[in-house]
Amino acid sequence: MRHTHYEQFPRTPATPFQGDVLDFYSTKQAYGEFSNFALFPVRVDDQWWPTSEHYYQAHKYTDAKMIAWVRNAPTPMEAALRGRDKNLPKRVDWEARKDGFMEKAVRDKFTRYPELQELLLSTGDARIFEHTQNDCYWGDCGDRTGKNKLGLLLEKIRTELKSSSTGAQN
Repeated sequence: MRHTHYEQFPRTPATPFQGDVLDFYSTKQAYGEFSNFALFPVRVDDQWWPTSEHYYQAHKYTDAKMIAWVRNAPTPMEAALRGRDKNLPKRVDWEARKDGFMEKAVRDKFTRYPELQELLLSTGDARIFEHTQNDCYWGDCGDRTGKNKLGLLLEKIRTELKSSSTGAQN
């Protein structure tokens, strides 16, 4: 499955990042590839998903029809809206499992696409923040007080990629 991200959004050059802190959020800005809305399909649980956002939001449900409804959303924003619908009951174990679902999708994305591996590795040892007021769990609340779980996950995957590339060179 091919991705269409660079047909719609700018490509961030994988040049060594010079700062100590890297902020990302919008797919339209530098490092937009790090967003779950970036148009890179992922293959998780033997199934293709249009984006990591589609996979994550779909797994708020256990009913196969609901999962398919989110998976088939035409955009990542629509997938997010379908997953966030407060009128639809979510899986009872969501809070306990959401980090695992996110990690599966993000890990596939950054191990599947060489250009994303290269970009993530180009960030060196910078702290990575999903910098937004819209999310205090996956993001940083816009003021660094949030948990920034997505930024921390990207740093974890970056460390693993560094280890595997170092091991390949030995």
